[in-house]
Parts: sequence; C-alpha cells; structure tokens
Amino acid sequence: MSNGSDPTAVLTALDRAQDAFEMVGRGRTAFEDGISADEDWKTQLTKACRLLEVVDTLQSQDGYYTAVIEVCFGAIERSIEAYALAMTNDTLQDFQDHQFSYERAHQIGLFERETAEAMKDLYSENRTESYYGGGRPTEEQAEAMTDLAGAVHQFAVSQIREGGVCLCD
Repeated sequence: MSNGSDPTAVLTALDRAQDAFEMVGRGRTAFEDGISADEDWKTQLTKACRLLEVVDTLQSQDGYYTAVIEVCFGAIERSIEAYALAMTNDTLQDFQDHQFSYERAHQIGLFERETAEAMKDLYSENRTESYYGGGRPTEEQAEAMTDLAGAVHQFAVSQIREGGVCLCD
C-alpha cells in the first residue's frame, strides 16, 4: 500500500477505516439511530431527515457555512433518491453520480424540467465552488440552502404514497 514513507498514524487510521466499512471483526455493529433499514427508499429518506437535523445543529452553532451547504446538497439528493426509489423501479446503483438525482427528478415527474435543471446547475456551479473553489461561503448562502433542502425534502415526502417514515414530522 505504501512506499514506506507515509506516516504510520495515517496508515493505521486508513486500515481501521477500511475495516470499519467492511464491518470486519466488530462483533455487534452499532448502526445510527433513526436510519431505516427496511427498504432502500426508507433508508435514503431517513438519511435525509438526519442530514437536515445536522443542518439545524450546525446553523445553531453559527458560522459553519461550508458544512451547512455541503450537508444541504446531501439532504436534497437523499430526498430525491427516496422519492425515486419509492415510486419507480430505480435502484441505489442508479444514483452513483451526484448530478443524476437532479436529472432523474424531472424524468420521474417530481419537478418540472426547468426546476430540476436549476437545481442541477446550482449543484454543479456552486457546490463545486463552495467546496473545491476559492470562494468563501456566506451566511446568506447557507440559509438559502437550508430553506431549499427543507422545501425539497418536505415536497418529496408529501409525494411518496407510503407515509409515516419521515423523522422530521
């Protein structure tokens, strides 16, 4: 794995992380509370709920704009995926590309083409800049993304025929 010059602490932590994701030798695994394991759409929906909870926590701490924006994009994608998985024959494997969620949102009738394209553009133009670029996220951007993530989530939840899964209620 290494040419011998990488720090031992990094290599040890990397091995531990790989083992953790493979769930090797861990005995009884402690999963995150609230994340449904019943069906893929329920898993994605409850992940979105938990991400929105994290957004609220970060917003209450004031100043974590980069993290808020990043988590909001994740919540939006999980909400769209939950709808798609619940209402179509899509599988989780279909959603390996971040931008696919936005494209699919229109294809399956969750949003009009213009809305889905605007969300996809918002992602491709601004998420990349706020995360990878030199831009410094603002409070206004974080608040706007919080509002958008909440609105997308609430709308997606209201369109899923089977209710009673959302943790936000």
